Amino acid sequence: MMLGRFREALEDAQQSVRLDDSFVRGHLREGKCHLSLGNAMAASRCFQRVLELDHKNTQAQQELKNATTVLEYEKIAEVDFEKRDFRKVVFCMDRALEFAPACHRFKILKAECLALLGRYLEAQSVASDILRMDSTNADALYVRGLCLYYEDCLEKAVQFFVQALRMAPDHEKACLACRNAKALKAKKEDGNKAFKKGNYKLAYELYTEALGIDPNNIKTNAKLYCNRGTVNSKLRKLREAIDDCTNAVKLDDTYVKAYLRRAQCYMDTEQYEDAVRDYEKVYQTEKTKEHKQLLKNAQVELKKSKRKDYYKILGVNKNASEDEIKKAYRKRALMHHPDRHCGASAEVQKEEEKKFKEVGEAFTILSDPKKKARYDNGQDLEEDGLNMEEFDANNIFKAFFSGPGGFSFEASGPGNFFFQFG
Repeated sequence: MMLGRFREALEDAQQSVRLDDSFVRGHLREGKCHLSLGNAMAASRCFQRVLELDHKNTQAQQELKNATTVLEYEKIAEVDFEKRDFRKVVFCMDRALEFAPACHRFKILKAECLALLGRYLEAQSVASDILRMDSTNADALYVRGLCLYYEDCLEKAVQFFVQALRMAPDHEKACLACRNAKALKAKKEDGNKAFKKGNYKLAYELYTEALGIDPNNIKTNAKLYCNRGTVNSKLRKLREAIDDCTNAVKLDDTYVKAYLRRAQCYMDTEQYEDAVRDYEKVYQTEKTKEHKQLLKNAQVELKKSKRKDYYKILGVNKNASEDEIKKAYRKRALMHHPDRHCGASAEVQKEEEKKFKEVGEAFTILSDPKKKARYDNGQDLEEDGLNMEEFDANNIFKAFFSGPGGFSFEASGPGNFFFQFG
């Protein structure tokens, strides 16, 4: 017992009481060995036998209480495991191991729960300690495989599950985990192949099927959600892509690739504040030049989005030619000119005057290559000395329409207009 070789000690203690059933110290030793090995029921019977022989034996009284405590922790842990309250199971096993330090069963249950809680290093340490003493322990092999499985090392995990099943062919947990690991590996690889071939619909279906295999495999499922998000982005289903990436980072909040994919989708849908937030998260995690540039680009687009959209005001796209910009200005300026709405209500006149001024602003910026370039790059136009508060849209209008081919805009009465061409 002092050497920690409790199974050998148990055999000796059992032999001693077979030789002399009234040997109190022999029964105490046997009970102590049973308890240390986690067999609290057998330990209780030994301590009760001591009390039959010596009802005042205080050591037996205390050890019986300890055995009862271990049984209670076992029952609580069994219920909590079914409830998936793994933290409480770990707590119960830690308390039970104080009385049963050599119990592999308690250690394995603790290690399994640690793995299910994502505390893989701790779980591996416990399982490895057992395997050093017993390299054929199927439960410990299963836990080692489980840790690898939940860390998305599926191929290595399968090797441990297969080894566990060689030691214990009826090991149900190892059998189920092995089947899930093989299925996940196959579906994931098939999805990746379909994606590389450009068969996005098939890739989507395969990743979706893989996600249904084991909801507890957080790391693998995070990657599967991210992969499916990439597929959705290729299919231009950007909202669905964002949802998939969000699910990925919910499962693994350190998953940089998912943040990058979601940020790009936010950029593509002009949700620049969200994009900046994701790129900031990425840059805090990995301070690379590439991530810094992505963040800077998103910040520029966010800044640009908060200004007036001059392209939208003129009704042209960002690649519009000089002639297209002029034609758009001509059309919009005539549409919103205050003289055209002099017979309208004061509210309408005010609104049209505002739009007329905005059209003039837009034309002033977009018709000047230097100002247009600064505007497109998100730079401050005030640095060019352009003060939009003092801007006069009428001057732009007159300059545009004056000269040969120009015209004057006159009203013959409320609501009646005609154009005087030069």
